[in-house]
Amino acid sequence: MLKGISPLLGPELLALLCRMGHGDELVLADAHFPGESLNPRVLRCDGIPIPPLLDAILPLFELDSYVESPLVMMAAEPGDALDPAVEESYRKAVDRHAPGTPPIARIGRFDFYERARKAFAVVMTGETAKYGNIVLKKGVTPLK
Repeated sequence: MLKGISPLLGPELLALLCRMGHGDELVLADAHFPGESLNPRVLRCDGIPIPPLLDAILPLFELDSYVESPLVMMAAEPGDALDPAVEESYRKAVDRHAPGTPPIARIGRFDFYERARKAFAVVMTGETAKYGNIVLKKGVTPLK
């Protein structure tokens, strides 16, 4: 355990975040997502919902300020409805750690799958909310 770093971030996830470069994308996938079928680099964070994981990652992870949407979620399929509480819970973590981040964009399911194929990695979480997947695009870490 490290001081100042959430215990939700194990050594594998910390190493993965450290290896990412600016422009790389990380998928935080819900428990139903076909991560293993889409991306060869999958990390398991079973049992951890996405909101606390976002709260743990975002203090260490700069979101890309050079793109229109550094955060992307899956749009609902025809006939389905989104639960607005899911995005609201994610947005609370984003606003706490990265205020001023643009709204979360939505893309279709198959476009999301394609994005996951090209992502740096997929983190399989314990999130059970329908359409709970989110892509984070890493930005340039500022020098302080």
